[in-house]
Amino acid sequence: MKKIFPIITNFLIVTMILFIVVTDAEAGSARRRGTSGAQELLIPVGSVGTALGGSFTAVISGIEAAYWNPAGVANIEGTGEAMISHMTYIAGIDVSYAAVMVKAGGIGAFGASLKSINFGDIPITTTQSPDGTGEHYSPRYFTIGFLYSRVMTDRIKFGASLNVLSEQIMRVSATGVSFDAGVQYATSPDGFRMGVVLRNLGTDMVFNGPDLEQEVIPPGTEPGTRQEPWRAPLASFEMPTQMEMGIAYGLFRSETMKLTVGGSFLNDNFSFDQYRLGAELEFMNMFYLRGSYAIAEDPENNKFVSNQEDFMWGPGIGGGIKLNLGGANIKLDYAFRTTKYFDNNQWVSVRFGF
Repeated sequence: MKKIFPIITNFLIVTMILFIVVTDAEAGSARRRGTSGAQELLIPVGSVGTALGGSFTAVISGIEAAYWNPAGVANIEGTGEAMISHMTYIAGIDVSYAAVMVKAGGIGAFGASLKSINFGDIPITTTQSPDGTGEHYSPRYFTIGFLYSRVMTDRIKFGASLNVLSEQIMRVSATGVSFDAGVQYATSPDGFRMGVVLRNLGTDMVFNGPDLEQEVIPPGTEPGTRQEPWRAPLASFEMPTQMEMGIAYGLFRSETMKLTVGGSFLNDNFSFDQYRLGAELEFMNMFYLRGSYAIAEDPENNKFVSNQEDFMWGPGIGGGIKLNLGGANIKLDYAFRTTKYFDNNQWVSVRFGF
């Protein structure tokens, strides 16, 4: 087994590099932009990673890493960790997230996660009642993830997750499966570190259900012909596949303070590529300050944009505190990110270590 795992790691890294080369010509082109589905997979969760803008792919650890790079989950403190997180997203959309991870000795760490999106009640309108019929509906979107992560050597960590998606709007629904995999490599605990992660690689999805059916008169028939049932066929859509490579370095360390900086490059097969920078200041192994900045590049004209119409996300900031309670600990974290439109995003997370 010790010989097999390094082979798997090397294969994964090579596959991810090839993914960049193969998809670079397609990434973010005008004809592909906005054509992918399952956009809920791109909504970040957890206050630590979002305050850092996703720039800590190489070093993020614990249950927070489940979304950003599952390889870092293996570095949980103690025997397990759980997290609950809530986010106020754009247009009044709420995102709730919960995850738990438990170590299983030398086998690795296993866990599960659940992301749920609440759109609120939406009034039903028709051509006869454009102001509403008095009835309401609420789309139901959720993602269930199953995770595995393992410390393979003193320098290499590997992780993967399988995600099952469900989207339902009234009586129309779609399901899909996606796969994430990542690797983290460290030259030393506080030295140079590198991370690579492939996200949202999966099956196409297509909506189906009774609401796609309606009674119509067949075209070209005689007047008075009876209506016949007809179903609108819908096209399938791809997963929003992404690949990210990041580096991190412990810039400063003393008995009471530690400063870590990180950066990453995100290759998006359906939108702009992104360059992310972030920093975390740890004080007394108890208090944390975080900040980040992301800039996007349009691959068609090589122009950079940030907090604008085409890329509305701005800088992010956040902080946290860790409380030790006997053999367990509680971590409270907050993150804030500016946006060009809608209200600014806010995250609140609570992590429990045991």
